Amino acid sequence: MESEGYVMKEDGNREVKSKFDEIAGVYDRQRRMLIPRFDDLYNTPTDYAQVKGSAPKILDLGAGTGLFSSFMLSKYPDAELTLIDLSSNMMDIARARFNQYSNVSFIVADYSNYVYREKYDLIISSLSIHHLEDLEKKAIYEKAFKLLNDGGMFINADQVLGATPPVQNYYQRKWIESVQQSGLSRDDLELALERMKLDKYATVRQQLEWLSGAGFTDVDCIYQHYNFAVMTGRASDC
Repeated sequence: MESEGYVMKEDGNREVKSKFDEIAGVYDRQRRMLIPRFDDLYNTPTDYAQVKGSAPKILDLGAGTGLFSSFMLSKYPDAELTLIDLSSNMMDIARARFNQYSNVSFIVADYSNYVYREKYDLIISSLSIHHLEDLEKKAIYEKAFKLLNDGGMFINADQVLGATPPVQNYYQRKWIESVQQSGLSRDDLELALERMKLDKYATVRQQLEWLSGAGFTDVDCIYQHYNFAVMTGRASDC
């Protein structure tokens, strides 16, 4: 049974990788159309992030094209930034985005299985962890806690599930209305809906409980707009 589960996960990883390799070239442009209040989703956690010193070590899980990392680098230009993502095409775009920086490194790998050899002051993720099964989400929260230096912070800006089916239906309806008004083509919306079939959402409440269970303090949801939320926790100094 364990080997079957492993194969299923590998198949899922390949499918996710394939979907995001395909859209890498248009990913950044479509983000503003697919995410209502795009700037709030990224600016809020960037503003909230507080670390020791001006040159923190930052790890971006599922970094994609480096969007979230670019916000953090604008706040901490001297940071030592590491991006990891499964999609080589997305990482190629991230390399181009940061080609003038010597303090940014890239890893093409599955961040949930990768063996990290360093610890970090800040671990971030955006629109990625919702691709994991619930047990894998819990495991990545536990891994993030262990990878943080004392006082370090974890921030996850992600898509979440409504607390009840009626709430989720409302969130979904409002999201579709927003995207239809954004100028995104019908074909691109259909492709986005197709990609969403790979998503495995969890509620904010569930994920805050998992963060607390992993050992984080100051656990909270600091921002939410329908299905988009920012959840955080800190590795206590105690």
